[in-house]
Amino acid sequence: MNEQIHSSLAEERVEMIRQRLAVLEPIELEVSNNSHLHAQHAGNRDGANHFTVTMRSAKFDGITRVQRQRLVYAELQDLMPFPIHALALKLVGSND
Repeated sequence: MNEQIHSSLAEERVEMIRQRLAVLEPIELEVSNNSHLHAQHAGNRDGANHFTVTMRSAKFDGITRVQRQRLVYAELQDLMPFPIHALALKLVGSND
């Protein structure tokens, strides 16, 4: 795949993730594409991407790390395994 097209698709996917996670009312939200770190990884060959999501939200207050992850995965589950191949999550409550 042409690198420019691949980069454009990755940017669209970052925006799609941001839009999907808006329902969790993030105070802070950073979505980064880390696919370049996995260039030789089998999942990267089919055009799927690796992302890291860092988010602070009051919706995460008073719940466990696993419950926070479940909230995020519920919003993104139909995007896995394509176009999201892998997702690293760093999720904190509003007071963490």
